[in-house]
Amino acid sequence: MVGMDRLKEYMQQQYSEDKQRNFVNVSGDTLEEALNAAAIELSLPLKRIEYEILEKGTKGLLGVGKKPYSLLAYPAADQHEPESLDISGGDDLDFDEIAARHRDGEALVRRTRQGVFLKVTKPEGGGRRVTENESLTELHRRFDGDFNAALVAKIVKRADGEYVKVADMKHDPSNDAMLTVNIVELEMKALLTATPPGPGGADPEYDAITGFLQANGVVEGIKDEVIARFVDKPEYNEPVLVAEGRRPRHGADARIVYEFQTDSSQIKLKETDGRVDFKELNIVQNVVAGQVVARKVPAEPAEPGVTVTGKVLPAEDGKDATIQVGKNVKLSEDGRTAVAEINGQVVISAGKINVEPVYVVNGNVSLKTGNILFLGTVVVKGHVEDGFDVKASGNIEIMGGVGKSNLDAEGDIIVHQGIGGKSEGKVRAGRNVWSKFIENADVFAGDLVVVSDGIMNCHVIAQRKVICKGKRASIVGGHVRAAEEINAKSLGAVAGTETVLEVGYDPTSKERLTALEQERNEYQKKLEEISRNLTTLENMRRQRKKLTKEKVENYKRLMKGKQQLTAELRRIAKEIEEIQEYLHELSTSGRISASATVFPGVKVYIKDAPLAVKNEFKAVSFVAEGDVVKVTKYQESDEDLASARKG
Repeated sequence: MVGMDRLKEYMQQQYSEDKQRNFVNVSGDTLEEALNAAAIELSLPLKRIEYEILEKGTKGLLGVGKKPYSLLAYPAADQHEPESLDISGGDDLDFDEIAARHRDGEALVRRTRQGVFLKVTKPEGGGRRVTENESLTELHRRFDGDFNAALVAKIVKRADGEYVKVADMKHDPSNDAMLTVNIVELEMKALLTATPPGPGGADPEYDAITGFLQANGVVEGIKDEVIARFVDKPEYNEPVLVAEGRRPRHGADARIVYEFQTDSSQIKLKETDGRVDFKELNIVQNVVAGQVVARKVPAEPAEPGVTVTGKVLPAEDGKDATIQVGKNVKLSEDGRTAVAEINGQVVISAGKINVEPVYVVNGNVSLKTGNILFLGTVVVKGHVEDGFDVKASGNIEIMGGVGKSNLDAEGDIIVHQGIGGKSEGKVRAGRNVWSKFIENADVFAGDLVVVSDGIMNCHVIAQRKVICKGKRASIVGGHVRAAEEINAKSLGAVAGTETVLEVGYDPTSKERLTALEQERNEYQKKLEEISRNLTTLENMRRQRKKLTKEKVENYKRLMKGKQQLTAELRRIAKEIEEIQEYLHELSTSGRISASATVFPGVKVYIKDAPLAVKNEFKAVSFVAEGDVVKVTKYQESDEDLASARKG
């Protein structure tokens, strides 16, 4: 055992060793702030600094009694040359993160009934080891008596984190640490305050603290880690939060998540080549049958709270919600999912989700509406302005007119005031096209094209019939094709405008045949050119017996191109043969009729039989007999247009 004289001697020796070191006195509201100040003054990183706490700071209670930390800091014993400290971006120094990765070792002293115990812990990461000097200082601060200095040195060296008895102490129970507890904030927190033990008094044990809390009504939310830390390193005369209640949490209400844009004012614009396309406003919210349009997120259950004294704090479960569905929307059995039953536009009306099979544009299709794409029928109360598209999986009905626009429908297209395509408009219907007139447009119908005031300078294809029926029902100029019949009041014009009319075959297949023949001609020209170049190279090789490397590579490319073109020509020839056989086998013969006049300049094709009209005819029908077009008496079309319109 050593007494006070030996301890003073030892401290004097340590002082003389430390005289060579550069000591600084620093302070800060927290230990981290004080260490930061020391690092700056010593120009050293934190891990190269040793320190002694001259005065421990306190947080105080609600700001009252707050004291700063005061440190004596100096370079570590093995530090000879100062290192520069990088404090650039000092605001970004995170001492919590540093502490987590680099924890200093500690010297912890406990006074118990059995005596005085010392525990030394090892540092973590780049933390600093506890020195023998620090351990002796801590022992002297906590205990005024003799202890085994040699044993202390061994404990410091071993640093195994175990308490070892280093001194005897005559226990005086009357001087043990005293505990008080203050329950605050409506019994949600418990603050433990301990007075330091007097001579012979012991520090509080873990079981004693928990037992004291329970005896004083603190039974919930006890912070075991805080108490364990307090036992190792008691903070006397300071309130410590040792228990905290759990506040009640009300359950969140159920909510409906819509799988479509419910706010029509939130327009999403598309970009094309880096530019905003104001025609693509995406106003219509399309859905398909079977698509989920809404989901319900269930209400959450409540989590009752509890005070530190064990009182239960009630909480309310979240309120339920119901997905409200209307027309053409089905709710799942569990009520959590709404599904569209048909293709169409999904809308919320009167709080209910509906899928509408018809989309109505109350005005013109313009920049205000953008292009229209709808999985159902579209009705436009106004016009379709130049440059805009209307596409629908059902019908398209336009009360006004159509300009240089694109119309595309799987069903019928009905234009009440006519189509003026300006040589760029395109109309495609899966079934019928109905219009007052059609001018300078490209038109395709899967069944009928029906016009009241005539067709002028158009390219028209109808899979069955083209019928112009009205006072001014004429076909003038352009190219009109139909499988079964072309019927109008007049064909061509007085001026002899070339008007080409074809019937008696599948026009789509015929058009494909024409395209294939053009493609075949282009490929044959390319093949002929390649063959000429190959012949030239082969002649050069025969004359010179050797070609340059560049010409050899060119020869290989030409041979490869020849093989590809030959393969393509074989494919085209096969498809042409198949289409020709199909067209030859068609049973329809076709008929072209005019109830009033057929003018010179009209060219008639019925299957493979051609006729160029050179004389004016009145009320005639053209039919084929063999390879000849025969002119007969006018035959009225037998097509039931009323039924076709209803269909």
